Amino acid sequence: MIKHLRMSNVGPSPRMELEFGKRLNILTGDNGLGKSFLLDIAWWAMTRKWPAELNSRLTAGKVALPTDKKQKAKIDFSFSAASITKDHASAFEPRTQSWSVPHGRPAIPGLVFYALADGSFAVWDPARNYWKSRGEEGKDRPPAYVFSPKEVWDGLQRADGTWLCNGLIRDWAGWQKEKGRAFESLVAVLEVLSPSEDEKLAPGALTRISLDDARDMPTLKMPYGQEVAVVHASSGMRRIMSLAYFLVWCWEEHLKAKELLGEEPEGKTVFLVDEVESHLHPKWQRTVIPALMSVMDKLMTTSDVQLITVTHSPLIMASVEPLFDNDRDSWFDLDLIDNKVVLTRRPFVRQGDVRSWLTSDAFDMKSGYSVEAEKVLEEAALALSDENFSKDNANAMDCRLRQVLSDTDQFWMRWRFVAEKKGWLS
Repeated sequence: MIKHLRMSNVGPSPRMELEFGKRLNILTGDNGLGKSFLLDIAWWAMTRKWPAELNSRLTAGKVALPTDKKQKAKIDFSFSAASITKDHASAFEPRTQSWSVPHGRPAIPGLVFYALADGSFAVWDPARNYWKSRGEEGKDRPPAYVFSPKEVWDGLQRADGTWLCNGLIRDWAGWQKEKGRAFESLVAVLEVLSPSEDEKLAPGALTRISLDDARDMPTLKMPYGQEVAVVHASSGMRRIMSLAYFLVWCWEEHLKAKELLGEEPEGKTVFLVDEVESHLHPKWQRTVIPALMSVMDKLMTTSDVQLITVTHSPLIMASVEPLFDNDRDSWFDLDLIDNKVVLTRRPFVRQGDVRSWLTSDAFDMKSGYSVEAEKVLEEAALALSDENFSKDNANAMDCRLRQVLSDTDQFWMRWRFVAEKKGWLS
């Protein structure tokens, strides 16, 4: 698990530092302040490669560069494991346009999964990914496996043309025909990641979608009784199906690698998930974090999961209230203060509902109203204490409020009571 991350002269702030929680870590903040950037840094610290370095088809996950090219840039990091006692430090080397890293395989325990916001996925597996070390000539392994969105579905080829991964469509169909461990795992993971008990994600029968496509196409059983091809499912369903497939594929490949090595499977996992609510309906947003924290229980005999996720959703924040533990979890918030990006580890205070989260430090909004309603409400609030406010103006304000507020809105009822008492409204 990653324990500590410190950066200087890299990213939107001159200096950032994070002490990660052992279990759940949430990053909030406005667009462009560096949330996705922090996930990229965390992935690099654990794997020593940037996602786009390993797959040029990615539009994100590029190499981080110094903010000031004339000053030194550093990234320090550490991991929580009994065998690791020292911090790691890396400096940017201008001549090579790269970050210095120690030789040999990364020393972190367990698997690292990274779900990027654009649908790309990356995995680092200690059984399959490492570098040449002294005395191991010819034993170089891939630094990590990185899939573009298309490759998740259609498969990933090596440079020599051989297939590393068949992709979701072919593997799902193959697993379903075999009815073995992989398909059982996929069914279990899909069920955990489902939005609710009433709308479980469950595989249907294999089908064909075109005369010109010879592939057996997996389907999902829909609540309305139909079976829909996975390529025709909604964006939210495709994102969750991609995640479920990727986890099962990675775990199956990990088990096979460990069998060849004669070693026991790993029991630790780090999840990095950017914009975890992406494409998901609000009711699904309320269940996705608890699901991610428990999904590895369906694959591993014993699982220890650290989740680091970015969100713009107040529903996500509300959903973690019942399970947030200040001893194991952390909430980091990025703000723009006096034109400077400031990263703060905030105390997690339960807000009780989504509207309260909107106006909390996580999102810094004045209210949960529309922009138009917020402006009218501010003007109406001032009018209530204005002794010179005329009856004509009050009637005009009444019409404007009627256009933006519901009939049961608390301010609406207050406005009507005071306006009638003052004789503004007939």
